[in-house]
Amino acid sequence: MFEKSPKSYTDLLGKTNRIVEGTIIQGNITSPADFRLDGHLIGNFQSKGKLVIGPAGMVKGDVICKNADIEGIFEGKIQVLEILNIKAKAHIKGEVICGKLSVEPGAEFSATCVMKPQVKNLPNDGQSKEEKAS
Repeated sequence: MFEKSPKSYTDLLGKTNRIVEGTIIQGNITSPADFRLDGHLIGNFQSKGKLVIGPAGMVKGDVICKNADIEGIFEGKIQVLEILNIKAKAHIKGEVICGKLSVEPGAEFSATCVMKPQVKNLPNDGQSKEEKAS
């Protein structure tokens, strides 16, 4: 009558993945949960959660996520559904698409930026519905 479904191990510990400083990953990462990156990623990243790039972290590639905090280095294209926070020590180069943007004084922000509030579906290939139909 009062059955409790057993929680998974990640539910008990929290759903945050972590790549520690000194780790280098070459390839793509897909995660349904939050992710903290203090190492280096050379490749693409996709998450339904939040991405945190720590002060020692670096990403070279494309990123798609719900929210992001960047304190390290990012080079590529980043698409953030809701809020992108860029900390004072961050270095951003490339293309930014986000719902809301927060940039602290001191951050290096050398990117094109498009703010799209209430973005429902982030395009994966950069084509609109009209372009796909033709």
